Parts: sequence; C-alpha cells; structure tokens
Amino acid sequence: MTERSATETDSAARAGGAVTEPPPSGAGEIPVETRGQATLRFVRTQKLGTAAGLFVVLLILLAAFAAVVAPFDPTEQNRNALLAAPGVGHWLGTDDLGRDLLSRIIHGARISLYVGTVTVVVSLSLGVLVGLVAGYIGGAVDGALQALIDAILSIPPIVLALFVASLLGPSISNVIVALTIVTAPRFARVARGEMQRVKSEDYIEAAVVLGASRARVMLRHGLPNMVPALTVVASLGFGNVIIAEAALSFLGIGPPPPQPSWGLMLSQGMMYFELAPWIVIFPGVAISLAVLSFNLFGDALRDFLDPKLVR
Repeated sequence: MTERSATETDSAARAGGAVTEPPPSGAGEIPVETRGQATLRFVRTQKLGTAAGLFVVLLILLAAFAAVVAPFDPTEQNRNALLAAPGVGHWLGTDDLGRDLLSRIIHGARISLYVGTVTVVVSLSLGVLVGLVAGYIGGAVDGALQALIDAILSIPPIVLALFVASLLGPSISNVIVALTIVTAPRFARVARGEMQRVKSEDYIEAAVVLGASRARVMLRHGLPNMVPALTVVASLGFGNVIIAEAALSFLGIGPPPPQPSWGLMLSQGMMYFELAPWIVIFPGVAISLAVLSFNLFGDALRDFLDPKLVR
C-alpha cells in the first residue's frame, strides 16, 4: 500500500500536478512585539522624545533624592552671601536671603512633580469614571455630564484655578484641588469619546448578548482600549499642571514660604532682577525645561502609539 501511494505521488509530480503539504506551525501568524522590542523601536524612531524622556527621568531622580543631591538646606540663610553671583560654592548663586539657588531649584522640582503626579492621577481617575459612564450609558446621563463638563471647560483654566485656590487659601493641597477641577474634565472628554468608539464594536455587542454587565463591559473592554489615548493626554497634561502650579505660586496662592516653589522663587526674585538676574533666570529655565520635556515626550508617545502613522 505504501509503495503504491509513493508511485502515485511520483506520477502526479511527473504529470505536473502539485502535491500540497500542510503549512508549518505558526505560518501566517503576526509576531507579537514584546515590551523590550517596543521600547527599542521607540528609542530608534523617536530620538527627540527619548531625550525628553531621559530628562524627565533625571528630574524624577533629582526630586526623589533632593535631600542627598542638594548641596545646602533650601531654607538655610547665609547673611554673608546675600545675592551672591554664581560661582564656586554656590553654583547658581544665592537669593536675597542668602539661600542657595541650586538647592532650592532641586527641592522645588519635588514640589512641582508631587503636585503634578497627584493632580494627574486624581484627575485621570475621576475623568475616566465620568467618561466611561457618559460614553457607555448615553442618554440623559450623558447629556447631564456633558453639560457639566462643557460648563467647566468654558471658563479659562488659569482663571478657574485662581478662583478656587483663592477661596481655599494658599497650600499645596488646595493647589491640587484647584488644578484637579480644571484638569479632570479634559480626561473625561477623552474617555467618553473612546468609550463611544469602543461601544460600537462587534465584540462589545457579543459580550452584551452573552450577559456581560455594564460594569464588566466598561472595565474589561472599554478601559483597556483607551489606555494609549489617556497615556498621551496624561503626559501632555503633566506639563500643563507644572506651569499652572508655578503660575499660582507666582501669584502668591500656591505653597506658602519658605517652601521652594519655582513660581514663588520667580515672584520673590522679580524685585532684584536688575541687580541679580540669576534669581529669576534659573527658576524660569527649570520650569521651561520641565514643561518642554513633558510636552515633547507626550508628542513622541502620540506619534508612536498612533496606529495610522506609517513608520
């Protein structure tokens, strides 16, 4: 029987017939990119974003180890070095009270990143919750939530934050509350749009037919599909929160003295700008670099995660 089969196969081959063989295992499957491969591809394709991300990491490390890295206590006053110019001993100079400017900028990074992190996390949590409910349930619930979001977004962000922070008083926690009220509606709008997009997919309808609850559909299917969009918005929003915190501190309703807030350093140094310009220049450079790094990193993430972008 075996010899006959082999003879028939050889005859078919000589006659020009094709003998089909089963495809090898895994043929036609799209290889799954690991996190390490994705990271390497991001570094290779987003060089400016990688540089910005490295600066963000450096900023985080400086803030985390500020007590070790800073050469002086940020509140320590040196009456013998008032308005000292940048040089050996005080690399960025001192302020009008003789406090080391480099130490204050390093510790100020801790305040800015703390406010930014807490604000973004709380705003993201509230915004995603509101966006999921509004986008999936729709109807009157969506209309009411959208009206509330539109009402908040119709007010200029810095004006609303200034109003809320003025009512609550100057403190870090009150600044976080004010900036959360300003930031959360933007996350809610993004989450609502993503939930509405996901809700129209066939697998969502199949999950509903199979008896999946609303909470399961929103958390199991809706939330994971909006992670890329929310990651980009969060990274861009972080820079906005930093500059908003600096603006509130500059106006005197941020962290109270002697806490080394970047905005407060700018405000206190304005009257000495002609005599000691470094008091204003270096905190301003720190704010600019921090905000620029977060924005460039967010732009790179958006380009990297955009499925429509041809790489």
